[in-house]
Amino acid sequence: MLRLAAQRLQPSRRSLSSCPLCLSRSASSTSTSSRPTTLPPPSLDLAPILANPSRIKQNLLDRNYPLDPSVVDELTALETEAKGVRKELQAARERRNAAAGAGGKGQQATEEARKEGAELKKLLKRLEPHLAGLEKQLQHLALQLPNTSHEASPVGDEDQAITVKTFGPSIPSPPPSAIPSLDHLALTSPSGSLSSSSSTPGKPWTDFPSSTLTSGPSWPLLLNSGALLELALTQYAFSRTLHRGFSPVLTPDVVRAEVAERCGFRPRDGEAQQTYFLSDGTPEGAKEAGLVLAGTAEVPLVAMSAARIFEAKELPLRQVALGRAFRAEAGARGADSRGLYRVHQFSKVEMVVVCTEEQSGELLEELRSLQEEILSGLGLSLRVLDMPTQELGASAHRKYDIEAWMPGRGKWGELSSASNCTDYQSRRLGIRYRPSTTTSAPSKTLFAHTLNATAAAIPRLIVALVENGAVLGEKGEVVKMRLPGCLRRFWLGSGELGVVEEGGVIEWVEEGEALRVEGP
Repeated sequence: MLRLAAQRLQPSRRSLSSCPLCLSRSASSTSTSSRPTTLPPPSLDLAPILANPSRIKQNLLDRNYPLDPSVVDELTALETEAKGVRKELQAARERRNAAAGAGGKGQQATEEARKEGAELKKLLKRLEPHLAGLEKQLQHLALQLPNTSHEASPVGDEDQAITVKTFGPSIPSPPPSAIPSLDHLALTSPSGSLSSSSSTPGKPWTDFPSSTLTSGPSWPLLLNSGALLELALTQYAFSRTLHRGFSPVLTPDVVRAEVAERCGFRPRDGEAQQTYFLSDGTPEGAKEAGLVLAGTAEVPLVAMSAARIFEAKELPLRQVALGRAFRAEAGARGADSRGLYRVHQFSKVEMVVVCTEEQSGELLEELRSLQEEILSGLGLSLRVLDMPTQELGASAHRKYDIEAWMPGRGKWGELSSASNCTDYQSRRLGIRYRPSTTTSAPSKTLFAHTLNATAAAIPRLIVALVENGAVLGEKGEVVKMRLPGCLRRFWLGSGELGVVEEGGVIEWVEEGEALRVEGP
């Protein structure tokens, strides 16, 4: 029996090789598989840290990262000590070799060499574990550091985000106030406008009272046309990504805790608990099982390439997955996160790219372009933001967000993000590539770059579509629900234009046409 527990993500106390659900090599899909069953050790580059520690400290401050900058001083001191021990070890090994060569040059020389060899053996026995301990501490500290920040990323909190572009129907400045009657819960809940005023009453799109009874607060329950809308959105997003050359994947929703951590998923909200650990039912439970529910399909998608060496011609590798995302901190930020806007579980179509170092900057723009293409067909008011340093996750070097105007909330709300993680994840997961060469000799392998981008985060999209697409009558009843025509061919059981669907009259509008209209 598996039990769930919301806990702060911490390194598992058990090695991956001792995980009870780890697959043995004999369980591989093919007998010739060369994929390892455990992760390789992280391979971090300390040179940039040691060369410019003040820059690393400033990066921590710019990100408001939950790590004391004094850690950088500690790391530098440890490396200085380790460097001295390495010199001692090298000298001791050279003396040992010289002593071994002195044997056979006379009885006295042999006896002296024997005594010196014994002393050197004791010295090496002391120095080698000491160096190993220092290097373990170095790696522990270095693993806690976030990625560097792009020089163009604005410094500060979310208020410092730079608007790169806007598209779709324009929003006046200052933006209008919230319209409570267009709040997505006021429209879609069992007591809402859709179920009480449509031609088929009693057909809500969401049912949080029931999901609260069965699972607790902030667990979504979509039904009737709300469920069909999720299915249509996932199919629509998938079709657009496949058209752009992405390979489809259906990933596990359970990953190893160490895999999630190496991808950069740690709590960012102080005491807020973000991760659901899986328990094997023992008293030790969640902390000992070593498995967690994935916060995004990005984690298993990136980990698919762990411990692999690609040829440069194989890159970029583009993959897209539909997964369930699990976030334990849902609802922790007040009334603005109510309903579908922030939930514990949601469907998300996620894109991941593995590429060479030279390709990652251009590919981030390509991913953003694809996101704009997907969202522009929905008839929403949208803006693209270059996100500031305090909004970057541990793995992100640079990030773009795309937000939609949500009239029921009276605010812009994030729909998607795209991040360039450079070699942060690949160094922790062992993702390498071999550059192309004109010689017959094999070239030295380099660490790949990884990127991720949201193709469709379903609950946020539903909020935006419902709040913009609802047309209210004089008494506040829903006269019709306008939905983007690009979803129609993915709508299960759809009929003619204007047909009465479950929970309201759905009117399909032309792709890209504004959903928001005033009056019936």
